[in-house]
Formats: sequence, C-alpha cells, structure tokens
Amino acid sequence: MNNELSTQQCEACHADAPQVTEEELAILLKEIPDWSPIIKENVMMLERMYTFKNYKLAWAFANKVSALAEAEFHHPATLLEWGKVTVTWWTHAINGLHKNDLICAAKTDKLL
Repeated sequence: MNNELSTQQCEACHADAPQVTEEELAILLKEIPDWSPIIKENVMMLERMYTFKNYKLAWAFANKVSALAEAEFHHPATLLEWGKVTVTWWTHAINGLHKNDLICAAKTDKLL
C-alpha cells in the first residue's frame, strides 16, 4: 500500500461498508503516526490533539477542519479549547473505522 492517504478520496459509506481490519489499521497508521486508535462507547475511533500558541490559532485550525469535513462530506468530533484542537474521526454508519477516517485524518494533518 504505497498510496498516500491524503491524496485519496472518501467514498460513500453505508451501514454494510467494511470496517478497517486490525491488519489494515496497523499498516495505514504508519502514514499517520500522530493519530491514536481509541475506543469510546465500544466504537473504534481515531483521535489526535493539535496544539497552538493561542485560542485564535486553534480556532482558525478548527475552521479548516470544518471546511475539510464539508468538502469530504465526512464529519469528525472537534473539540476547540485554548491552544488545543482535538479531532476524532470515525464512521457513524458502521460504528467503527472505515478507510475514509484514515484518509480524513491524513488530510487533517495537511491543514497545518
């Protein structure tokens, strides 16, 4: 798998779409090493906290994440705090991780 995640496009995802396997996740996480798989409410998600010098810079980044989400029609949980933005990607339709989540995580990193 030599395809850079950030250059790939999200695909429409339905309830029967496949979740990323543990093997696929291990391979794909190498492209986005600052992201962590987490489990919340029995759902596997990807999360990363970004830090900034102040609220205004964090806010600007959160706005970029929102624009990305709209462009990809895939929406994360975004927590904006003073000097921090935490972004959490997962696919609601399948209650877990789809390749779209890893693509969007890689694209989020490119927003810096």
